[in-house]
Amino acid sequence: MRSPHRTLRTCAVGTVSAALAAGALVGLAPAAQAAAPSVRFVDIPGEGGIVLKANVVTPPDNTAVGRHPLLVLPTSWGLPQVQYLAQARRLAESGYVVLTYNVRGFWQSGGEIEVAGPPDLADASKVIDWALANTPADPDRIGMAGVSYGAGISLLAAAHDPRVKAVAALSGWADLIGSIYSGRTQHVQAGALLDGAGLVTGREGPELRGIFDSFYASDLSHEQELTAWGDRRSAASYLDRLNKSKPAVLLAGAWNDSVFPVNQYADFYEKLTGPKRLELRPGDHATPELTGLFGLPNDVWTDTARWFDHYLRGVDNGIDRERPVQLESRDAGGYEGYPDWKSVAATERKLALTGTRTIHANVDSGADGGVVLLSGALDQFAKLPPMASIPLLPRRWAAVWQSERYAAPQRVRGTARLHTTLTPTAESGTLVAYLYDVGPLGIGKLVTHAPLTWHGQAPGKPFGVDLDLFSTAYDVPSGHRLALVVDTVDPLYIEHNPSGAQLTFSSPEADPSYVSVPLREQ
Repeated sequence: MRSPHRTLRTCAVGTVSAALAAGALVGLAPAAQAAAPSVRFVDIPGEGGIVLKANVVTPPDNTAVGRHPLLVLPTSWGLPQVQYLAQARRLAESGYVVLTYNVRGFWQSGGEIEVAGPPDLADASKVIDWALANTPADPDRIGMAGVSYGAGISLLAAAHDPRVKAVAALSGWADLIGSIYSGRTQHVQAGALLDGAGLVTGREGPELRGIFDSFYASDLSHEQELTAWGDRRSAASYLDRLNKSKPAVLLAGAWNDSVFPVNQYADFYEKLTGPKRLELRPGDHATPELTGLFGLPNDVWTDTARWFDHYLRGVDNGIDRERPVQLESRDAGGYEGYPDWKSVAATERKLALTGTRTIHANVDSGADGGVVLLSGALDQFAKLPPMASIPLLPRRWAAVWQSERYAAPQRVRGTARLHTTLTPTAESGTLVAYLYDVGPLGIGKLVTHAPLTWHGQAPGKPFGVDLDLFSTAYDVPSGHRLALVVDTVDPLYIEHNPSGAQLTFSSPEADPSYVSVPLREQ
């Protein structure tokens, strides 16, 4: 039987191969117009003398002479520098010098994978230096952008290099540990996907190999080391620098991102004090941006161009006057604008979790968060989120509470929060909470979920649990109800329940249990 890790690695290879083929086709195809941007492939010396493989796309000869704004695009995890060529050509046609480069440790670039460590940030500055010396780039108008890994590096580079005046971070992270280790729970499918792609397309050094091995082993003795390693690679750790230099920051993500959940982006957005914009759409990791890499119309890339046009070219396109938080519901389509993130969930309703429920651990009840990359994409393109039959969930392994049926359609916007009292039979354990939209036949569509792991609790002694579920925008039809389900096993995560463990959920009179849902009638 094939192991989950091997399966995910094969999936990663297939995904990377498809993206490579797409990038080569759209990026290297000859342009139809007479005056086209020029593309050249170059080697750029990176930190420590390694070679970074890159391409430079400069505006057509018939555009204005003189210096042009510069956009630097680091590649995504496992993808080569041709990844952005379709968008680079379009941006160059608008008057930008665009330099995309393969980050160190991947493909033909030198060095080992540093996961946005200090050498990667030094590389970004050296790439800017090279562009200023070898292209008609304007030193006062520099921006960075990227998808996924490129987004994380762009945010971090802006925090360390004040020459960067604008950033578009698409499907990235601001808090690395808050992404792949949220709730002190290893997001094992996400980790295995990254690990597999890194092994196939790059060179993992001893430090990274050790981080992955500790991650899989659930070794608590390395938890502090893992957290410190991730903090050094998180833009949230350098918020003071960003708020001092105040680059214009566009953050774009997907509601069902199974690698970098959107909660950490929203939290980071609220703390930025410079020009900023948050866009959240249906999809999974990097799927909202995907069609744009093929050169097809794409809202994410359209707004990215508008962002840079305003903050680097001075174009009065109105993006600075729009409501800065733009959300697209997973169901209704269209965009909703809000003045800030806290206004998204201005109306919250508490669903009481009454009574006592005891469940046994170590068995998947049938409620789960889906499959990394696949489930969110199915929700985006086919409106098919993970589903479960709520009446048939075995109560031995799943605790279930349901609301009354709603007479009118309801909108879930923002972050649902679970508060309960838990009594475990072991000092360590894991639970996963799910919020479902339940139709008349009892079929539940997953609205959101999140895992939580604890250690060092006294067996048999109750303690309070507070858990933020992953933020979302979901529309509940009239006649449906919401259901909260809690179990102990989900294929997305590593669970820490000893064999035979039991969890008891109660609702003391002095501290009642509830799930608070950001809910309002349509």
